[in-house]
Amino acid sequence: MLYAILCYNDESTVFSWSKEEEQVTMDRLIAVQTPLAEQGKLGPVARLMPTTAATTLRKGKGEPLVIDGPFAETKEQLLGFYVVDFETLDEAVEFSKQLAAANPGAGAYEIRPLYVFRPGTAAT
Repeated sequence: MLYAILCYNDESTVFSWSKEEEQVTMDRLIAVQTPLAEQGKLGPVARLMPTTAATTLRKGKGEPLVIDGPFAETKEQLLGFYVVDFETLDEAVEFSKQLAAANPGAGAYEIRPLYVFRPGTAAT
C-alpha cells in the first residue's frame, strides 16, 4: 500500500537553519531514505517552499476566493512529504520514527494511506 508521510514543523525554525545545520539534517534524512530507495519502495519526496510563497483558493457558497498564503494560520506548517510503499502501517510508522530521529526537535509526521486516482481507469 502507498502511504503519504506528511512532514510538519515550524517553518520559521526550519528556514532559519544555517547552511551547516541544513546540510547535517539533510544528510541524516538521506541516510534514512536510501535503503527504501534501493528497495524501490520510495516514491516522490518533496520539500515545499515556505507558506509565504503559497496561494490558496478558498471555496464556499459563492465564487472561489484566491488569497496569498496558506489556508489556515497554525503553529506548524506542512513542509514536505514522502510517498512510500509499505505492506503495513507498522512499517510506515517505523520509517516515520527513523525520520524523527534523523530530524530531532519539534514537529510531526502524519501518515496517511494513499488512494491513487488515475482518470479513466477503474478504482481497485
